[in-house]
Amino acid sequence: MRSMDERRRRWTATEVREADLAHWRQVLGRLKARFRTGDFATGLALVNRIGEAAEAADHHPDVTLTYTDVVVTLVSHDVGGLTVRDVDLARTISADAAELGVEADLRGLTQVELGLDTADGAPLAPFYAALLGSEVVDGEPVDPTGQAPTVWWQTPEEGDEEHALPAQSFEQRWHLDVWVPHDEAPRRLQAVLDAGGRLVSDSAAPAYWVVEDADGNRACLCTPEGR
Repeated sequence: MRSMDERRRRWTATEVREADLAHWRQVLGRLKARFRTGDFATGLALVNRIGEAAEAADHHPDVTLTYTDVVVTLVSHDVGGLTVRDVDLARTISADAAELGVEADLRGLTQVELGLDTADGAPLAPFYAALLGSEVVDGEPVDPTGQAPTVWWQTPEEGDEEHALPAQSFEQRWHLDVWVPHDEAPRRLQAVLDAGGRLVSDSAAPAYWVVEDADGNRACLCTPEGR
């Protein structure tokens, strides 16, 4: 039996990676898995297994069921991060998926945030929360159902010349932060370059890479590493 302190201790990104969770990766502060069920009935069977495991552990994930996939997200909300509870439940869910003959797709794991360049974002939070059907959490619009991306504010002092907005006829104030697993980032970056994108900077890698499209609109490809 684990002590309460052990159950509540937040794990680092390194600890999560070294836990060797075959089907899971840390994405934007959460453990995430995508199971390729192939049909609705198999997906529903897996969701039922997940529900039973969650009730037994008294630790409940977010689950999205589609015709071909089940996406599961784990986090310990009471500590605002990942704990042994998430790791234990992840292993149980993986075992349930294996019994059903369901495979995981690590390359399909993604989470998107919207970054707005502004000197003072907090007063804007209620507007974007209302627009997106979200709630204001710690000064940022956050959708607890996961339907809308989180919006965060990048103030001018957070950037530098290398990561600044491109010199164009228009000002880019919005940018995408695309979060992927640490071992997915090289493949995703190459896919962006192959699709006509350009690498602006890798000076902060492996935490993030700055890329831009052919028109100079920039985005960041982010991982939990180096943070």
